Amino acid sequence: MHVITKTKDLAAACQRLAANDYVTVDTEFLRETTFWPKLCVIQMAGPDMAFIIDALSEGLDLAPFFDLMRDDSVTKVFHAARQDIEIIYHLGELIPAPLFDTQVAAMVCGFGDSISYDQLIYKVTGARIDKSSRFTDWARRPLTNKQLDYALADVTHLRDAYQFLRANLAEQNRSHWVRDEMEVLTSVGTYRADPDQAWKRLKLRVRKPIELAVMMEVAAWREREAQERNVPRNRVVKDDAIYELAAQQPQDPEAISRLRTIPRGFERSRSADEIIKAIRRALNLPKDKLPRLPKGRQAPDGSAAAVDLLKVLLKMVSEANGVAAKVIATVDDLEKIAADDAADVAAMKGWRRELFGELALKLKRGEVALAFQDRQIVALPQSDQADIKTQAAE
Repeated sequence: MHVITKTKDLAAACQRLAANDYVTVDTEFLRETTFWPKLCVIQMAGPDMAFIIDALSEGLDLAPFFDLMRDDSVTKVFHAARQDIEIIYHLGELIPAPLFDTQVAAMVCGFGDSISYDQLIYKVTGARIDKSSRFTDWARRPLTNKQLDYALADVTHLRDAYQFLRANLAEQNRSHWVRDEMEVLTSVGTYRADPDQAWKRLKLRVRKPIELAVMMEVAAWREREAQERNVPRNRVVKDDAIYELAAQQPQDPEAISRLRTIPRGFERSRSADEIIKAIRRALNLPKDKLPRLPKGRQAPDGSAAAVDLLKVLLKMVSEANGVAAKVIATVDDLEKIAADDAADVAAMKGWRRELFGELALKLKRGEVALAFQDRQIVALPQSDQADIKTQAAE
């Protein structure tokens, strides 16, 4: 089994892979005790080779790997790519392109929502993958043969899945559907941990603009602190503490010490001083500069029933076309479509509009109706509805 530990060997292997039109990629990492994922192992395969990179090897420079990831003549194939790309973006400051995510492709090809790698491989090839090494300590050395076998299987079987899905997409003329889905995965904004947006990760347990301002400031401070110290957010301060700080707005160490969610002695720390500064920044905001509380959309009368109908329609379209429902439309999409025929949502654009959006509008206008025939939900044109009513009357 070929395990690469030296830069010159990595460069030679990546040069060989670059001669192919695709490469399969996976990573093994740890992040339980860090903010940024700790990359431990990279595994890659081409049509006729496969190898493992020990990313923790002393003196190993991953530059050849990053060069391959930015080579736009080679398609990079991942399964559930987001976390792998996050690591590559953080360490190499790039997003692999062109990209093919087999989990997304499988949803377009009718394998259900977010199918796991081992389930996909079994359905495509019949092979059973031993996942018992998935949660082992990938930072511990030496790596065991069982770990290495597991790691290689994650890219060698992926070749078969890629070839199958690519052919299936081409046969159904759906290759462009997957390309549309790759836009989120290849967007830099998907992987930037912007401290000023950190509050959006929290539940909105505030009722006043000033409370939201405090929450935003403290959440931004926590995000910066967690990134700089490379520790999980809750190691800095827990979510519940941010909610209490927003509500109580303590402005001195003694007030912080009285909070239920703050550990004893925390009020004497540098972090307590920083939190007090963050709270004061929020409290010093002019009234006209305070953030507005996000307003929940008030659904127009009857739209709840319309959403229910659209959910049934979505299920029908999903099953009839062999496409996972979540790829076609989200619940948020359905709510917006129910409220507005001109809703600016993905479900009303491109192939999704052709597949589902136009039919959704016809359902809203009463031009089609849903019926249960031959143990299936079907959409019937208005003329057929009249026939059904006549038959029922007779």
